[in-house]
Amino acid sequence: MVDIAEHSDALDRAEVRLREEFATMFELETIHRYLHTSYEDFAARATVTLYLPLLAERFGRQRLQALAKLEGKVARPRPTVLFLCTHNAGRSQMALGYFEELAMGRAVAWSGGSVPSGQLNPAAVAVMAEVGVDISREYPKPWTDEIIRAADVIVTMGCGDTCPLVPGVRYEEWIIDDPAGLETELVRPIRDDIGHRVTGLLAELGIDVIDPVDTPPSSRTA
Repeated sequence: MVDIAEHSDALDRAEVRLREEFATMFELETIHRYLHTSYEDFAARATVTLYLPLLAERFGRQRLQALAKLEGKVARPRPTVLFLCTHNAGRSQMALGYFEELAMGRAVAWSGGSVPSGQLNPAAVAVMAEVGVDISREYPKPWTDEIIRAADVIVTMGCGDTCPLVPGVRYEEWIIDDPAGLETELVRPIRDDIGHRVTGLLAELGIDVIDPVDTPPSSRTA
């Protein structure tokens, strides 16, 4: 059981940063609640506790951004895509990595899992690094109500009946093999499949990119 007292100073600093960012949008109580409920979620399944405050801050920020979009507090909302799989450790993280690399800030992507793992799939991290996309700083996380409802497109990859259904949201189901437990050479085709699909999705959103699988990272253009 994690003792929140050992992270109280770090959480206080995180809350100061979130207040500076969102004070014009939300009451301080809301900011406090989103940070601390994010912390509690990670603490409940953490095996390593050192980075809990940082993870809580990052996830709390994402949730507040989603809430701001839902409540019409974002002046020019960008297209937002949510990638979902079971453990948020492989497929959805690779999709998120490709999307952020290729969208170059013109659209927003999030990811989540129905049963978040304790760590990323090392093979997924390795094969993404081969194409110049660093996902090593990402982390498995759940989906939340505000994140689901703020998405314009939800892409599901194997989360089955547990995937949430929201009226009015566009859904896509990608049938993609689960890389869990596979050797690196077997994960590469999965990575490439995801890369092609992400490129197609971006094109549908009006964002033109060069195919990330066939083009070296250094020569990609928007």
